[in-house]
Amino acid sequence: MTSFAKALSPAIREIRILCCQTSAASAGTRQFISSTYPTLKQHNPDLPIMIREAKGTPARVFARFERGVEKHVEVENLSQNDVASRIAQLLNLP
Repeated sequence: MTSFAKALSPAIREIRILCCQTSAASAGTRQFISSTYPTLKQHNPDLPIMIREAKGTPARVFARFERGVEKHVEVENLSQNDVASRIAQLLNLP
């Protein structure tokens, strides 16, 4: 998860993480948030990173890029490391 310990591309305008606060399917996403969010925010203080928890919401991560381009990945039923890997792919991190 060291790929998150640096400033992200300025082309990334916003990251939104959606998950359920209680379901087992969102457990890896919740673990990713608790372990990685502080580092991600520390290195990207001006990047809006929104976390939305709602009962029954499938775990997904959205990224909005410049010119309004938006992409997302499904992270339901993934481990914390797999969630990190999918988000890194979404954000085109090495």
